[in-house]
Amino acid sequence: MTTSSAYNLSQLEWKSFFKFHNLSENLVPYWTDGLYKNRSLWKDHISQGQIDLIQNHYQLNLPEISKILESNDGTFKFQVRFHDGLEVESVLIPFHKKYTICLSTQVGCAMNCSFCFTGTQGLKRNLEAGEIIGQYLLLKNWLLTKNPNSLLPSIVFMGQGEPLHNFNHVKKAIEILNDPKLIGVGKRQMTLSTVGYLPGMQSLREIPQINYALSLHSPFDDERQLLIPVNQRFPIDEVLKKFDELSFLKRQFLTIEYLLIKNFNMTEKHVEALHAKFNNKKIIINLIPFNPFPGTRWERPNLDEIENFKNLLVERKLRVMVRRTKGDDILAACGQLKINPMVRNL
Repeated sequence: MTTSSAYNLSQLEWKSFFKFHNLSENLVPYWTDGLYKNRSLWKDHISQGQIDLIQNHYQLNLPEISKILESNDGTFKFQVRFHDGLEVESVLIPFHKKYTICLSTQVGCAMNCSFCFTGTQGLKRNLEAGEIIGQYLLLKNWLLTKNPNSLLPSIVFMGQGEPLHNFNHVKKAIEILNDPKLIGVGKRQMTLSTVGYLPGMQSLREIPQINYALSLHSPFDDERQLLIPVNQRFPIDEVLKKFDELSFLKRQFLTIEYLLIKNFNMTEKHVEALHAKFNNKKIIINLIPFNPFPGTRWERPNLDEIENFKNLLVERKLRVMVRRTKGDDILAACGQLKINPMVRNL
């Protein structure tokens, strides 16, 4: 039985498949609508023989939801199992009148960032485009069963894995997700977060013009290397030059993610260095209070320390926002994802 997912294919690839197998290309819209929206649409247009032919080549099933946790704030964390038994975590995050889905791009992660629980499990393998898309469809469909009037969720590629370490599959997933004839998630509804993996950044222009976020966490290379070891190979100034080469839309900004760690990266020296790097640049600094996890060496600052650091940045006329922590009681917040025993709570 084939394990290649039907969700790996773009619309153009479906047309090529239909043509190769002497099927009418006019059937492709009915096929993809049924695949992504409602399989009952196949009844009047796709024969069982045609469905059987496609199933001989591609797996039509989505991954499985093996476990679910619900946070006190309405965040849901899903443990998603793939055909080979490996699992990742995906998160459904509530915001005002809509939801965002946080997708994983790898099983584990090779970056070994010291602030991230995922890094402690190492990298098992890359996810295929169809597996990344499968997470989105699983969580979207689950949400619609609970709230049929929900808007199409936004996407952040901020789950397990470094997206640009799996560039080709992530690029294809974005293209399929963005295709209005397939799923139709808007480019501005998608944000990709990277630690600054330069080999993947070389080809960013090939990706539809989505939003980007850079995990910075310190403006100083020696400190950043303690948090993000890959900074030794790809120093922060080289990473920022790559972002400078991209063209952003009029109201589009690069998000600088800055983890707030007690007694580490919240001094006047850090404020001055951030101002020097980002003054007059189209950026927003997103302050993220550190989310503790088992075995971490780092501590979360208190509310007064967070507010003081934010105010110092604002005084220097930098655009700043503080990310509200969601899902930390179920280890679903930023930096807390790792496969662990979970309790099913529907």
